[in-house]
Amino acid sequence: MVDAVTPRGPKPRRRFSRANVMLYGTLIVVALYYALPLYVMIVTSLKGMPEIRLGNIFSPPVEITFQPWVKAWAEACTGINCEGLSRGFWNSVQILIPSVILSIAIASVNGYALANWKFKGSEVFFTILIVGAFIPYQVMLYPLVIILRELGLYGNVWGLVLVHTVFGMPILTLLFRNYFTSVPEELFKAARVDGAGFWGIYFRIMLPMSLPIFVVAIILQVTGIWNDFLFGVIYTKPADYPMTVQLNNIVNSVQGIKEYNVNMAATLLTGLVPLIIYFASGKLFVRGIAAGAVKG
Repeated sequence: MVDAVTPRGPKPRRRFSRANVMLYGTLIVVALYYALPLYVMIVTSLKGMPEIRLGNIFSPPVEITFQPWVKAWAEACTGINCEGLSRGFWNSVQILIPSVILSIAIASVNGYALANWKFKGSEVFFTILIVGAFIPYQVMLYPLVIILRELGLYGNVWGLVLVHTVFGMPILTLLFRNYFTSVPEELFKAARVDGAGFWGIYFRIMLPMSLPIFVVAIILQVTGIWNDFLFGVIYTKPADYPMTVQLNNIVNSVQGIKEYNVNMAATLLTGLVPLIIYFASGKLFVRGIAAGAVKG
């Protein structure tokens, strides 16, 4: 007769314990809090105005129409221009791409130098960068107007690119410095012994290992630059307004009938780019954060 084996290990937890009910209940409430406005925006953008006037904002559309999306993209008036958000979209793309490339390229080199190539005054330089991250934007609006005017960049896309590059530098430098600090120092020393210099180590060793933190930086910059309204309305002229400024002109227009379906469609169109980039690279974003993006 074989003796019964006494089970060992921790006691299985009940699936519906009080702690689990509170945890999942809280998560569901928070998810509904953020998902409900999005649901209202989507269903409203697919309704015609007669159906919207019935007043039930939570009901799904009886008859789906994509005309509000077409009008928001190509026909809605943003001031005297009635080309919809299409012009603002391409303006935002022209602002976004060089801003993201320049800010991330410069910040990654800064972070790499501060983490691996200590020089006299490096800590002072890093402190100044970090302090710059906490200065309110509003304090620097007018001085930047003067600087851009003197440089001949005020009122055009490249002036706004310069502003976004400068303001993205502190936090991105911090992210890259912390990430490169977490890379094993032995790799850096071995490369130095093999004769690799500053740029050789950066391009051959650090860059290939840094995909997660670059994804973190791209998502942060794309979200911040694409959603920016303040800098866009101050440092560019109407012909170069980014998408967010044109969205504001559509939604806050006081002329004609208030078309809520067009407003909702325009809002969704404006937010699509950051959402697509986040969902396409969400796993790498989490990996970058976990791999040292918030290590000090």
